Formats: sequence, C-alpha cells, structure tokens
Amino acid sequence: MARSAVRVADIVDRAIAAERALADLGETVEDEWSYVNELDAAWAARLTEIAATRPDDAVEVSVLEAVEEAIAETEAISDPHRAIDWLSTFPQVVLLALAEQS
Repeated sequence: MARSAVRVADIVDRAIAAERALADLGETVEDEWSYVNELDAAWAARLTEIAATRPDDAVEVSVLEAVEEAIAETEAISDPHRAIDWLSTFPQVVLLALAEQS
C-alpha cells in the first residue's frame, strides 16, 4: 500500500490486529483471562468507533510511522505480563497519533 493511500480505517485495522495479538499472548496468563478480554473488547470498540467516524481520512506519513513503530514494539513482546501492560498502553499511542481522545 502506498504511503499516500493510507486511511484512518487502514491504520485502525492494523492497530486492532496488533491489539488482538497482545490479547492472545496475555490470555496465556490464566488468572488474567477475563481482564485481558475486557481490555481487548473495550479498546477494539474505541478504535472501531474512530474508523467508523473517519474511515477515509488520509493519514499523514508521521502518523503512519508512529503507529507502525508502536506496532513493531507490540510485535517484539514475548512476555505475557508485558503484553497485558501494553493492552492499555498501545491503544493510547494509536489514539494520540490519530489526534483522538481516549
């Protein structure tokens, strides 16, 4: 996908996939299963709301780069407890990059 063709909906789709991967890892901590799923559902809903409101808005290169860097950080996480920590951190980074309120 050309950088100039990236839309808010594209970024949100990628962010939700990264969030889901964090949740999958976090779910391996048995005592945290419910908490992980509640966080994942809440943030996926918030991000989906943004995509529904601004689906075709173009994303500037700096926003794309910021979200890609945050996604790369999530992909480097292998510890389930750290993944749980990032379930709240990562979507906040995406919201900030997209100039949205949490």
